[in-house]
Amino acid sequence: MPADFLPILVLIVVATFVAVAAVALGHLFGPRRPTPTKGSPYESGMNPYGPGQRRVPVRFYLVAVLFILFDIETVFLLPWAVVLRELGVRGLVQMAVFFFVLLIGFLYAWKKGALEWE
Repeated sequence: MPADFLPILVLIVVATFVAVAAVALGHLFGPRRPTPTKGSPYESGMNPYGPGQRRVPVRFYLVAVLFILFDIETVFLLPWAVVLRELGVRGLVQMAVFFFVLLIGFLYAWKKGALEWE
């Protein structure tokens, strides 16, 4: 059983090595010429005004959470589509129930106005 996970371990080690190497090489060989202009915050070429932390309406977070929720739900479609013939009618019914629950959640969010952008 542990031998089955060896390729995953190798992938994790290689990915970690590549990430650390990229950051280290950029830090070692990258140019470093700090100036006050480079250190200032950038907002569309305009000088920043007001506090750096502003209150954001909850609607932004709600839309973001709904997007992530429905996006993750759609990720389940690909594995299901790949093994649909092996699952047979039972898998089709289970996915229909999954879609029905997803549709109920979508209609609820739509009815509550969570998808409206004002």
